[in-house]
Amino acid sequence: MAVQKKPWPLDTRTVSNLIVVLIGILFYFVLYRFSEVREKISMVTGVLSPFIIGFAIAYLLNTPTTFFEEKVYNKHRHGRALAIVTVYVLAAAVLAILLNLILPQVWSSAVELVNNMSTYMRGLDALVQEIINRFNLEGEGINEMLAAYQNLVQTLTDLAIEKVSSSLPQIWNLGVALGSGVVSALTALISSIYMLSGKNRLVPQLKKLIYAIIPKKKAAWFLGVCSQANRIFVGFINGKIIDSAIIGVLCFILNLILQIPYNILIAVIIGVTNVIPFFGPIIGAVPCIMILIIVDPWAALRFAALVLALQQFDGNILGPKILGDSTGLSAIWVLVSIVVCGGLFGFPGMLLGVPTFAVLYALVREWVNHRLREKGIDGDGNPLLPSAEDACKSESDQ
Repeated sequence: MAVQKKPWPLDTRTVSNLIVVLIGILFYFVLYRFSEVREKISMVTGVLSPFIIGFAIAYLLNTPTTFFEEKVYNKHRHGRALAIVTVYVLAAAVLAILLNLILPQVWSSAVELVNNMSTYMRGLDALVQEIINRFNLEGEGINEMLAAYQNLVQTLTDLAIEKVSSSLPQIWNLGVALGSGVVSALTALISSIYMLSGKNRLVPQLKKLIYAIIPKKKAAWFLGVCSQANRIFVGFINGKIIDSAIIGVLCFILNLILQIPYNILIAVIIGVTNVIPFFGPIIGAVPCIMILIIVDPWAALRFAALVLALQQFDGNILGPKILGDSTGLSAIWVLVSIVVCGGLFGFPGMLLGVPTFAVLYALVREWVNHRLREKGIDGDGNPLLPSAEDACKSESDQ
């Protein structure tokens, strides 16, 4: 005798409403306890940081690894292993060359800047006094502004010297931190190699798990979203790294031509901060200009004009040429994503906020187009013609 299954006490609509309510309560709790939630997340991410860094390394090196595997070692039995070894050897060689060329110069420039700060301050005082006397700019406001700037610079200088002096006795703590950092770096490196070598097994396993948990139609939609997100992130991150490297090299060459002091240090700062969209050049230019005002005010003026020209070149010519329309966001949404994600998650949010927001924007656009098709209207509320409906459908599929 067959056992009759008891009917489910809740229908699908009730379950959906219950899930929405639970998500709303969870969202409110996260907002209300945001600082505590962020602290717990930071603790978890700190423990998992070697594997997160390993995933980031594997994600960045996946494109060149795929290229070598498919184009160079496609006929070799161990093509994947050879491709991974080739990419890591090339990455280590490039990193060693860059560190050997850049790091000593940056360190010597920073040490020279700290050691000569008093000389630069005296020269700046003499220049300001000469300008005040020549143009008769005596006034209480100007004197207060000058005194405030000098106090700020002197405070920052004293703070830097104090930090350096106070850190000298802490050799043991520094050694422990370096040892922990080496272990974490090795763990991240090994985990990235495992991820690259086992991605042909890992990705199908994740797909199998998704199809086992989620209904087939929703699982296919979710995997499509993941594919689209991967395309956006790969295009944006790889393009931004290439773009920032070109800007950094170009800034160094122009610094040499314009005879700007500490050219390598300034070029490294501009190149690194340029990975942040929109605000990157400004974030990198402000400390550089403050340093150059102390060292050589006229060089600061030349550098300010140089940064403005580089920003226009990067924003109007180089950036669009390399990145193309990888995100599909307008300027206002780029600004919103940087401000919001940067305020919530700091530097990683400023860097990854744009592609993340691009994925969310694509999902919202797809949902809006789907709702309009269901209602049979276009964006203006007019009846949707068959040709317009096909166009709307094709747009949502992009």
